[in-house]
Amino acid sequence: MFDVGFWELALIGLVALIVIGPERLPKVARTVGLWLGRGRRFVANVKADIDKEIKAEELKEILDKQIRQANPAHEILEETRQDLNQIKRDAENSIHAASESLDADTPKTKP
Repeated sequence: MFDVGFWELALIGLVALIVIGPERLPKVARTVGLWLGRGRRFVANVKADIDKEIKAEELKEILDKQIRQANPAHEILEETRQDLNQIKRDAENSIHAASESLDADTPKTKP
């Protein structure tokens, strides 16, 4: 992240030793270390949350894509089912009409 080498860290340590003093330097270093640790954990948690959201969004897109690809097949199946039902109704109507026609053409006998 930052391009800090050994000499830069040594210079920061020397300035801190002069400004803060040798008595309080260990306590300040410990406090800075704690804050750096908290900051790193916070950044790691944020990265993990972002990764989870990205993965969830990718899964949602994959699911939507699969639904769109499966939808035409479902539509074709439904259209075929409707066509077959229409053919069935037409056949039943034709049989019913033929049956009525035969009933009308046969002479009725009286007992």
